[in-house]
Amino acid sequence: MRIAITSKGDSLESGLDPRFGRCQYFIIVDSDDLQNFKALSNDAVSSGGGAGIKAAQTVINEGVEAVISGNFGPNAFDALYSGGVKLYTADVATVKDAVDALGSGKARLLESASAAAHAGLREI
Repeated sequence: MRIAITSKGDSLESGLDPRFGRCQYFIIVDSDDLQNFKALSNDAVSSGGGAGIKAAQTVINEGVEAVISGNFGPNAFDALYSGGVKLYTADVATVKDAVDALGSGKARLLESASAAAHAGLREI
């Protein structure tokens, strides 16, 4: 399964960024081959508005089937859900931990937004 994980850095050992639309990076991995990952800088991080929708379009264009983050605002949730992407949250430290949590069933599938609109603008 092709997965996007929100990250504070560009490696599998980087911390999971709890913000979706304003994360620093997306780490794109195939759950069966973690060593061949792709780190994408999130161009939406400094957007004045619409960061969640822009970030959602970025990961949808990468062909991901699932996204793992700390939180998703309502606009990002709707854009990803409409794009057929499953949204997960996990209480983990690193990107690799997030992938492991999904594989072991410890990541939680979301059925609605987990944060208020514009929550990612606040410092984490």
